[in-house]
Amino acid sequence: MEKLKTGIVGFGNMGSAHAGYVLDGKVPNMEITAVCDLIPARLDYAKELMPDVAVFDNADDMYASGLCDAVIIATPHYAHPALAVSAFGHGLHVLCEKPAGVYTKQVLEMNEAAKKAGTVFEVDFCLRVTPLYRTLKEFLEKTELGHIKRITWQVTNWYRPQAYHDSAAWRSTWATEGGGTLINQNPHQIDLWQWLFGMPDELMADVSFGKYYDIEVDDDVTAIMRYKNGTTGVYMTSTGEAPGTNRLDISCDMGRIVVENDKIVFDRNVMSERQWNADGQDDDIPTTREEIPVTYEWEINEGIDRNFAAAVLNGDKVVAPGLEGITELTMSNAMYLSAWKGNAWIDLNNFPHEEFWSLLQERIKTSKPKKNAPAFSSYITAINKEQK
Repeated sequence: MEKLKTGIVGFGNMGSAHAGYVLDGKVPNMEITAVCDLIPARLDYAKELMPDVAVFDNADDMYASGLCDAVIIATPHYAHPALAVSAFGHGLHVLCEKPAGVYTKQVLEMNEAAKKAGTVFEVDFCLRVTPLYRTLKEFLEKTELGHIKRITWQVTNWYRPQAYHDSAAWRSTWATEGGGTLINQNPHQIDLWQWLFGMPDELMADVSFGKYYDIEVDDDVTAIMRYKNGTTGVYMTSTGEAPGTNRLDISCDMGRIVVENDKIVFDRNVMSERQWNADGQDDDIPTTREEIPVTYEWEINEGIDRNFAAAVLNGDKVVAPGLEGITELTMSNAMYLSAWKGNAWIDLNNFPHEEFWSLLQERIKTSKPKKNAPAFSSYITAINKEQK
């Protein structure tokens, strides 16, 4: 089998995990040929795992080495766009960890570079390849459900104690992570929201910053969505609830769909609610309960990695196109902007990229570095330069 020669930028938790998928044979169409990181101990670890891999402390040197045709970017968030733009400039294919970046202005520039390069660009929105959500998307597309009235998603199973926030210098500050649960944990579900239901036209959000933890950034969010067709939605998330819940409710003309505990249950009306109402019925609509079978083989990140390699090598369709990274980020940026403007409604069709960037800069300027920040001094210096 032909294998995609791939370099990894950032050999922390996720970078080493991607290498592990390849070493375990879960991504047979990919080989890791180079690794780049600012921390020497991580490069030593890469050589321990993969003795033949080339190691670099500078991404541009790795890009120019000719050792890889593609790269996986798995650094802290702020660095994603600049690293991707440079990779595109070297003619490389890019798989980027989520989120694509921290602010939309940055990711728009990233997307322009991707278009110009004409190479494969994918974001690791790995929940798109899980059996549950693949099945749900097909069900929504193939089933006559009528108008979707309301979407409610409670995602509070992202519990993260204070020790998590203190575990790395870059976590949970405006200057080095760029946000909290909306930027770190929730890009997956926010991406699924727009993937399954399309982008809302406007939203309003109540966001708490440091409600449960000694952090600067968000740890509790409730957002209300509106669509021009009349659909409404509520999205709730927190890293401070235990035990948490992950439950998606979809109310439509033909009934209600509940997605929870890896199951999809459809309470199907005998007829459309609108038709039942028009017929003058004066009782509840009879329903039948169906559990929609989830049959796909389980896979998460390794599925995206295989898809990325197949897209480069064979022209397969990309599951999570990198250009769609802007839609997820627009939603999360809008939630922050709504909160910063006193729970204002934000127009997603005309999102004010510059205004968001300016307000984020105000928070970066007053952001307080972690006590262990020297371990990431090179990274912090780099992102501060990039922000200016």
